[in-house]
This record gives sequence, structure tokens and C-alpha cells, in this order.
Amino acid sequence: MYLLALGVAAISLIVGGIGIMNIMLVSVTERTREIGIRKAIGAKRRDILFQFLVESLLVSFLGGIFGMLLGFLIGILIRSTTPLPATISIWAILLGVGFTSTVGIFFGIYPAYKAAKLSPIEALRHE
Repeated sequence: MYLLALGVAAISLIVGGIGIMNIMLVSVTERTREIGIRKAIGAKRRDILFQFLVESLLVSFLGGIFGMLLGFLIGILIRSTTPLPATISIWAILLGVGFTSTVGIFFGIYPAYKAAKLSPIEALRHE
């Protein structure tokens, strides 16, 4: 049973990470001109890379917080309707925040790198 739960959690993290990567790739595509303008006025590759990594981290972190709040509310519902104990340890919360942050950074690397390597001239030509 433990391995099944672990497998479901791993697949969920991978699917969520792919979703974050797709969102960030769309963001890079939609903001190509903005990236070009920033690079033309002096932004360095690492500035662009850092910006998109932080955005990816925030998307995943906020998703993790939302999931924890939902889990907390479901725990309250379980406690009020059944005799089952439903507690959430601080370690589970910290582990969840750590995993969501790691997933956000890991799956945000490719879109951030793609944004950082854009040529300002090509980016400004983009429509």
C-alpha cells in the first residue's frame, strides 16, 4: 500500500512539473518581446534566467500551498464526520513545501534557459 501511494505521489509530481514547464514555456513565448527589450537595455542572461526560475518556483509553491490548504480542509471534514484521526504533522508540511519547490525549480530550468538564450534582435522581431 505504501509503494502504491508513493507511486501515485511521484506520478502526480511529474505531471504537475510538466504542467508548470508548459505554463512557463507559454509565458516565454508570450513575453518574447519583453525579454528582448530587457536584454536590449542591459539585462544579463542570468537576470532573465533568475526571473523565470523564480516565477516557476512561485507557481509551484502557490500550488503546493493550495494543495495543503485543501488537504487541511479535507482533514477537518474527516475528523468531523468519522472517528478516524486526521492529523497533519509539521514535517509533512515542510516536506511538501520542499518537494513543490524542487519540482518548480527543476521543471523551470528549461523554459528559463530558453528565455535567457534569446537574442535581443530576434526577440524584438518576434510578433
